[in-house]
Amino acid sequence: MSAFETFFWMGFPYLALVMLIVGLVWRYRYDKFGWTSRSSQLQESALLRWASPMFHFGILFVGLGHVMGLLIPKSWTEALGVSNHAYHFVATIGGTAAGVMTIVGLIGLLYRRLVTKSVRFATTKNDIFMYVLLCLPIGLGFWATLQNQILGVPGGYDYRETISPWLRSILSFQPQPELIAMVPTSFKLHIIAGFLLFAIWPFTRLVHVVSAPVMYPTRPYVVYRSREESIQSTDVPRGWEPVQTRPQNRDSRSQGA
Repeated sequence: MSAFETFFWMGFPYLALVMLIVGLVWRYRYDKFGWTSRSSQLQESALLRWASPMFHFGILFVGLGHVMGLLIPKSWTEALGVSNHAYHFVATIGGTAAGVMTIVGLIGLLYRRLVTKSVRFATTKNDIFMYVLLCLPIGLGFWATLQNQILGVPGGYDYRETISPWLRSILSFQPQPELIAMVPTSFKLHIIAGFLLFAIWPFTRLVHVVSAPVMYPTRPYVVYRSREESIQSTDVPRGWEPVQTRPQNRDSRSQGA
């Protein structure tokens, strides 16, 4: 294996994971107010209403499929009596459905960002860069599944004998880059694009994925106050007159007395 291949299958994954972890810590310490997805729901909601759930649920199922397929050893499923054919059938059908859902939702979000002027103007260069690196692993992963698992040899490519043990060797700090030598090129490109996305993750709006609204049930209410009548620019609509405050009520009672 050449030095170039050794870097991509041993050095680059660690570099990407270090950038992910250190970047998240840095972003949390120095950019808490920027830790957001910068929602554009107020600018347009019709397309967002169906495209966003499709993309988020699709990518969630894709992620769960990757976790189960890559981190659970093949020997475990065989010990449970799951044959290779049954595993391949369920993984291919489920993965393809989740992939289609993700791609359709992503296309809807991209179309919305292009055709809705206010959303397009709110798109930064960082967002464009993020969308490009998000589309790469999704598109390459779908192509790898289509090429090797659906249109390839019967039974598909058994990535649990190469890619899965390679990833577990990386996570256990006992890298075995030689396991990737015979992996199809489409899967290799998908892996590289995936780790590249992890590397830039903390520095984009994708950072909101690792947040959980644990304090939401206990946070205080947001208080909205109307302007004083003396500085209001328009008449108050009927039925929306401001409620008199307590000091004013006391004044009125004292005057009446």
